[in-house]
Amino acid sequence: MNESAGRAGSMGAIGLEVLTASRNELYMSFPYLDAALCALEFRDAEGVVSSGMPAPTGTVATDGESLWYQGSWLARRYLRSRQAVNRGYMHVLFHCILRHIWKARGKDPALWDLACDVAVEALLSEQNYACIEEQASPLKSRFIGECCRDMKVITAEGVYLKLERNPPDRNRLQMLSRAFLFDDHGLWTPEEQREQERRQEQDTRWKDIADRTRTSLETMPSDQGAGGDLMHDQIQVAVKDDVDYRNFLRRFAAPHEVMEADTDSFDYIYYTFGLQHYGNMPLIEPPETREEKRIEDLVIAVDTSMSTSGDLVREFLACTYAILRSTETYTRKVNIRIIQCDNRVRSDDAIHDLDDLQDYMASFRLSGGSSTDFRPVFQHVEELQKSGAFHALRGLIYFTDGMGIYPKKRPDYDTAFIMLAEPPPMVHVPAWAIKLVLELPDLRKAREDAETDEPDMIDWDELPRT
Repeated sequence: MNESAGRAGSMGAIGLEVLTASRNELYMSFPYLDAALCALEFRDAEGVVSSGMPAPTGTVATDGESLWYQGSWLARRYLRSRQAVNRGYMHVLFHCILRHIWKARGKDPALWDLACDVAVEALLSEQNYACIEEQASPLKSRFIGECCRDMKVITAEGVYLKLERNPPDRNRLQMLSRAFLFDDHGLWTPEEQREQERRQEQDTRWKDIADRTRTSLETMPSDQGAGGDLMHDQIQVAVKDDVDYRNFLRRFAAPHEVMEADTDSFDYIYYTFGLQHYGNMPLIEPPETREEKRIEDLVIAVDTSMSTSGDLVREFLACTYAILRSTETYTRKVNIRIIQCDNRVRSDDAIHDLDDLQDYMASFRLSGGSSTDFRPVFQHVEELQKSGAFHALRGLIYFTDGMGIYPKKRPDYDTAFIMLAEPPPMVHVPAWAIKLVLELPDLRKAREDAETDEPDMIDWDELPRT
């Protein structure tokens, strides 16, 4: 027993030496990663397995705080290829910098693990440094090429959406996972509430490190940062603040007078002064009405082309429905048109009150399936305006993947194109339009927040799928 413990200790020391040497070599090529390279504490997994602590087996892993390793595995890997260890170290580090660990919640584990590995390896493939070279893999190169054609910047979120839309069969998923795999992701998902709170602190810490890395990339001379542009773009996506779709939707609300006491503009000093000095007669009384911004006239257009998933449309509509039902945004009598369109208008449903909206969501069916042309919706809305269908149209929200024919002329209302991923580079959204790229977690969070305010709404997840 002492002999095996001594061997484990010696292999742990060797693994520590390997990682330290790798970190020093990487720093020489990637000085802008100085904060990140020093952020993970090296911990010997073989030394704690017997204690019952969670640790990876057969490879390396991180929980965002430590880099767990097995000395025997690292030693064998290092003997075969020093560059492989360096590349693996960078692989783990980029998972942290790009905050993959803390975005895993609520996603399919197998697809998310693969998406994160693909995003990291795509980034590493653009770093032209001898210290992280690897033998070319045709399978990896082909799949990264597919992702490049589908998205401007290869991110884990974009790859995950691609995999969700076209799920690979079991054999292909296993082949891709093996091709991109380096580290164990088993420590990514916390099981207890206190673990989740600790993970939130780690996420904030790594977001700060990513910000520092981005600043270093922006200030570094161009001849010293080969591959830095792609890294900067990925980090830019990783550190962006979560989009609050609920607040975004409120920009389409109009001022509306409601019968309710306006306590914000009421001065209680004069009220109580009158009660005290003039025999319970207040000098002023609260205003009987107050002005709030409520959504009344609004157009929601849905791209029903073959490139748009029915489940994603359902999630978008469910989130929008939940927000519109919330008391802060919605007035009972409204004028909302929900238009489905691919290359022509397929349906136009008028929503005038809460009951209409609930009935529509309960019986929703997706119509269409051809190529995308955005112009018919704007032409249709223009005809509705001329016929007096709207009192004061504030805006149009178009849910789409972004690929289609855009109108050239700006309408006389605000227009927002909502997408769940960055469109391909060849897509140019008009300058007069708002482009909002949401992620599924952003939509789901906005929906959960709105449903908390309105607990009696229908359970959209229980409705039949189409």
